[in-house]
Order: sequence, then C-alpha cells, then structure tokens
Amino acid sequence: MNSQPTRYSLLAGLGFKALIVLMLLFTLNATAQKKQSTQSSLAQLSAYYEKALKDWEVPGMAIAIVRNDSILFQKGFGVLEVNKPEKVDEHTMFAIASNTKAYTAAALAILVDEGKIKWDDPVVNYLPWFQLYDPYVTQNMKIRDLLCHRSGLETFSGDLLWYGSNYSREEVIRRARFLKPKYGFREHFGYSNILFLTAGEIVHAVSGKSWDDFLAERIFTPLGMTRTNTSVSKLKNMDNVAQCHTDYEGKVISIPYLDWDNIGPAGSINSCIADLSNWLKLQLNNGTYNEKVIFSRERSHDMWSAQTIQNVTVGSEKMFPSTHFKAYALGWGLNDYLGYKIVSHSGGYDGMTSYTCIVPEKKLGFIIVTNKNSSLFMPLAYRTLDVLLGGKEKDWSAFFLENIKKQAEFSKSQALEEEKARAKDTKPTLDLAAYTGTYSGELYGNSVVELKNGELTFSFIPAPKFNATLKHWHYDTFSFRFEAFPSLPQGKVNFVLNQDGKVEEMRINVPNPDFDFTELKFKKIK
Repeated sequence: MNSQPTRYSLLAGLGFKALIVLMLLFTLNATAQKKQSTQSSLAQLSAYYEKALKDWEVPGMAIAIVRNDSILFQKGFGVLEVNKPEKVDEHTMFAIASNTKAYTAAALAILVDEGKIKWDDPVVNYLPWFQLYDPYVTQNMKIRDLLCHRSGLETFSGDLLWYGSNYSREEVIRRARFLKPKYGFREHFGYSNILFLTAGEIVHAVSGKSWDDFLAERIFTPLGMTRTNTSVSKLKNMDNVAQCHTDYEGKVISIPYLDWDNIGPAGSINSCIADLSNWLKLQLNNGTYNEKVIFSRERSHDMWSAQTIQNVTVGSEKMFPSTHFKAYALGWGLNDYLGYKIVSHSGGYDGMTSYTCIVPEKKLGFIIVTNKNSSLFMPLAYRTLDVLLGGKEKDWSAFFLENIKKQAEFSKSQALEEEKARAKDTKPTLDLAAYTGTYSGELYGNSVVELKNGELTFSFIPAPKFNATLKHWHYDTFSFRFEAFPSLPQGKVNFVLNQDGKVEEMRINVPNPDFDFTELKFKKIK
C-alpha cells in the first residue's frame, strides 16, 4: 500500500471550519486570477483599439463592455472632430442609427406584455391606411413582419423617400405602396427601414403617445439614459457631441448632421456609451433593470428568436469558419461564432457607424460607436469576441484594411474602364433648354431641371439639398455630384428621347450601397 498521504486524507484530517476556510481561499485565489486575467485582456484590447483607430483614420470612437450588471470597460478614444483637440469620453454623443430598431421592437414588446397588441396582429388593424404593392400583402402584413425584414421588398428599397426629404413619417409610409417587390412575401430577407418606421407608428396609434415620447417615458427614463434622445435637433443645446466625418478627395472631412426625424423608429436615436451600457444591462438581464421589469423574459426570448433566415455565403464561410447560420429576429440580427449565439445589430448614419453585440450565454455585451463613415467596428467587434471568448486572436484590423484596399483598387479600375468607354467627342442631341422642365414620378414626386449660367441644374423638390450642376459626359448623359452629400459618389443623369426627338424621361443613377436612385422614375410633365 502506498504510504504517501493522499489529498483526501490530508483534507479529512482538517476540521470542518478549517476546510471551509481553505475552500474560501481557493475560491478567492481563483477569483483574483480571473480578475487579473480579465484586466490583462481589457488592457490588451484598449491598446488594440487605440492603434486601429489611427490605422483606419477615424477621428474618434467610444467603447463599452458589460458583463451581467458590471461595466468591465468604458472608454473614449480620439477626438470629437478632426483637427480639433476636444477628446471623446464615455458621455460623448453619437448617432446610433439602426441600433434604434431594437428599441422600437422593445417598445412593441412592452405593449404585447400589456395585452394591447399581439405580434401577429395585422398592421391594418392599427393603421387602416397602410398599403403596400399587393392587396394580399397589405391585409396579411403582421406586426411581426414589420420587425424582421421579409416583406418582399429589396434591401433599402424606398430609403430616398425619407433621406433628406421633407416628407412626414406618415407620408413616407403612404408612398411605400409604389415600391416594387423583388421577392415573394415572406420569401427572402430584404432590409426595410420604412417598415420599421411603420412599426413605430403602431406604437403611436396604440399608446396615444408619439414613438419618441413613448421611448423617453418607458425606456430612457427608467434606465437612467439621461443624455439619450431621438432627434438631432436636441443635440444643438448639448455639450460633448461628436461630429460626423467622411473621406472626401483623400482627406477626412467633417459633415453636418442630417435630420432623420421622419424615419425615427428605424434609426434616429442619439446616445453615449454611459447610457448605452444601461441598455446592455437591460438586455443581458432579459428585460429587467435594477429589479424593475421593463419587458418580460418571454418578450426578450421573442426578440432574440430567429424569424427570417439569411444566407451564409461561401466567402463568409471562408472568412468566419465558426459561423454556420445567420438570421434576423425582431430588431436584432443573429448568428453563431466560436460556438456561441451572437445577438447583434449595426448602425450606419451619414458620418457615423455603430455596433451592439450580446453573447447571452456569457452574459456579455459591448457597444462600439465611431464618428466616421467606416467599417472599423467590424474588426474591433471580432477582436473583442476573440479575446473575451477565447478564440484565436487574429489581427482583424489588418485583415479588413487589406480587403478595403483591394476593393478601392477594384473601384478605381472600374472608373478607368468607364472613362475609356466614354465617347468624348459628342455633344447633347438637343439645345440645353430642351432638357429643362419638371419631371415627375408617383413614388417620389417632382424634380426640376433648369438652365443657369449656361449649365443645366436639377433639384429634387421633396429634398431641396439634393441639387446639382450637370456636366456633359457624352451624348445625352450628364455627370454630377451632390455637393451637400460628399459621402455619395459621382452620379449620372441620362435624358431619354422619344420617337419625335423630344425629352420624355430623366434616369438617375448614383452607384452606392445605401440608396437606389434608379427607383425614382422621372417622366417629363412640363
């Protein structure tokens, strides 16, 4: 028999109280080691964030990481505005754009909890004037459908109805009936801001309060989100506000905020990471904050349950081999990463981007806000997940920057090919005055073409900032830039002549991933 004392015999020789003390010491030591490891990881992440900010030429950002009810990390990086000294901190205001959608879903969840609506109630029960492209779709569109992007419309379809326009929320929704579907009803994912706007109008119709007031009273105030609001008009009287930025002609420039009030429920919230940390705590605790139930655990489950399946492309599989599914829930996107369910959403405002990420099983969440048109949040999000979930610590920043460089080279080659195809020795078919007049379409309204100082100009009547001077490109095609929107690239206007040789239509195209100008059909009426 082995004469050496076993670990069990040593422990058995101790008294009960001594055993408890020893176990407590083991626990405290393990906790201290875990805390030290977490602090080391956060310090590593902070240094990574700092370097990536410079590499991506983004003026400023702020990041918060929350576990359970504790803030692990909350820090600002960089400056409020390029070439100015004011620093970003945890109270700096940013536009969070489409991260707003989760708040609209939460507002409706509150009404479901109160028995005032059901997820599968028809939209027309609350908005009788609601109408889409097909009578069947109109009558069978449910509240749930509004929140999971499966209407049949293509991604971002109709966004020019609200972007920069003076149309009201209701008018934007009413005009959506002229949008043409790309898919069958509930057949395919198609991201729709306008239908989230519609969801916000249901909050108004049911509660008797505007979507803005409902969020302020039922979400922002209970969560202590004292600096959070739903309109850029409220930023004018606030301090510590980040400025929007974009790349323009090789430089990072600041650009003004644009009023998004008419699309509010889809993207108009402005906030800071100090406030947004409380929103993360609410989510991580399934609807409860500081022992106060904002929405029930059942509704939290609803909002995090897959509704619309999204494709995982071959390219995505290669880039993220541990991601096997993607779906959209109710105001949230879903996927798996490193064996964990990820609940997330991104936001893109003109001049700012943001990202919210939650790992329910780890009771972990974080938010990234930046003040430039940039995909910086993506490498930072994956690096954060890798570090905190124990994945391989890949340099995602360098990886994404290399991909962006390749995309820029491809775009440059396309521009060169387009220039080669240009017929430079042509002139317009008609005198310039023949192209002037009013052009109109049932979806958008009117656009006016005028002759000023020997040059053609055009402007959208519903969106006065969308105006430009036309430069002859070739034949009856003219190029232009929207000077008020430096984020948008150069576009083209093609005037279509009929068999009689008169102008009958104006076709506009501005190649960009966010707005489909080809949806705007402009027939000449004057």
